[in-house]
Amino acid sequence: CGSLISSCSSFIPTASTNPKAALKSKIVAEFRPQSLIDELLLYKRSEDQIELKEKQLSTMRVDVCSTETLKCLKGKA
Repeated sequence: CGSLISSCSSFIPTASTNPKAALKSKIVAEFRPQSLIDELLLYKRSEDQIELKEKQLSTMRVDVCSTETLKCLKGKA
C-alpha cells in the first residue's frame, strides 16, 4: 500500500514542477486583504449614509414641487 501511494504521488503536480502552481501559491501567500477590507468599509458607510438620508427625507414629507423647499433642503445638506 505504501509503494502505491509513493508511486501515485509522483503524478501530483507540485509547486516546483508546475510554475503556474508556484505563482498561485506565491500570490495567495502574499495576499493582504486590508485594502479590500478598507474599500468595503467605505462602501458600507456610503450605503449607510444614503439609507439615513432616505429615511430623513421620507419623514419630512416635503413637497418636491416647491423650489423654495428644495433650496432649504439643499442648504441643510
